[in-house]
This record gives sequence, C-alpha cells and structure tokens, in this order.
Amino acid sequence: MIKIYHNPRCTKSREGLKILEDSGKNFEIIKYLENVPAKNELKEIVKLLGIRPEQLIRRNEAVWKENYKAKTLTDEELIEAMVANPKLIERPIVINGEKAVIGRPPEKIETII
Repeated sequence: MIKIYHNPRCTKSREGLKILEDSGKNFEIIKYLENVPAKNELKEIVKLLGIRPEQLIRRNEAVWKENYKAKTLTDEELIEAMVANPKLIERPIVINGEKAVIGRPPEKIETII
C-alpha cells in the first residue's frame, strides 16, 4: 500500500496528497507530527529514498538553527534529532513498495504511483 508522510499545514504536502487522491489508488496517510516515526522506521525511509539522513533535514526550521546547525552530527544523531523534533523531517514523503520520493516538487510523486 502507498503511504504518505503528511503535514496538513504544508502546502507541498497538501499538493502531494491531492496527487494521490486524484490517482484513484488506495493509500495511507501518516500525519508524522502526531505519529512520529520510530528510529528504525526513519532509517528504513532514508534507505528507501537512497539518501543520507542529512538530506532529509529541513534546515530552515528554527529548532535546527537553534539546536543543531553549528554541530557536526553523525547519521545516527541526525535520525535521533528528527525523531525528537519531527518538524525537521522534509515532507511529503511517499512510499510505494520499495520505491520512495520526497514530494518536492509534488510532481515527483507521480513517478512512483
């Protein structure tokens, strides 16, 4: 089943959700700010995306600038920072089986559905 890690307050995330709705396919919405992914789940997401944890970080968030920006963090520490502060997770993330994309721009979602 297709999953979207969604933040309803985010324009890009809402656009990504609309793409999934318009596709007519079944999907699951995970409001990741309310249902924060566990460490292992986040590691799996990073693996499916084929990126490093640092590439999933929203660097313009105040919590990043105030608490992490000046530090050199390991991949494990970056994952822990995202679990502790889910606002740091880039969005939307869409997973379809073994394929995943960050929906920025939202049209990237169409490549895996």
